[in-house]
Amino acid sequence: MKIEVMTGDITTLEVDAIVNAANCGLLGGGGVDGAIHRAAGKELFEECLKLVERLPEHRGYTGQAYLTKAGRLPCKYVIHTPGPVYRDGKHGEPELLAACYENSLRRAEEMRCTSIAFPCISTGVYGYPKEEAARIALKTVQAFSPVSLQRVVFCCFGAGDEAIYRRIINDESIM
Repeated sequence: MKIEVMTGDITTLEVDAIVNAANCGLLGGGGVDGAIHRAAGKELFEECLKLVERLPEHRGYTGQAYLTKAGRLPCKYVIHTPGPVYRDGKHGEPELLAACYENSLRRAEEMRCTSIAFPCISTGVYGYPKEEAARIALKTVQAFSPVSLQRVVFCCFGAGDEAIYRRIINDESIM
């Protein structure tokens, strides 16, 4: 599986699926979640509304991944994964963040996707330390055994995030 790192707008990528760093409501929000919903249009909101209506307690759960069609986005699917809010790293946050990546990869495999793009999950308002989050993301993706997936893109919002991913990838002692 080829891993790519870039700075850019995840809503413009031509991949089979993009991952949305969603909140548990799954109906849009701020950050990358809001950007994805704005770019996808009302079709995505309607897909998410149908999804939420079918879920227990009408909400998503941290670490899980939920698939919808992509509305007006160039991808086929959006995989919504609520990331953990960082407290101190001692309340299951690393395991929940790893679950976000692994479960998103599983949803992509279920749809036989060959490519997927991830944002930096939980590193915005959820406060996850960026370097630790990048390590978890990369280790989880590298440990995954793909069947259909051939390409994983880490689409960073800024050059600083991209530099963190590139440094971790290039420094074998960190991985």
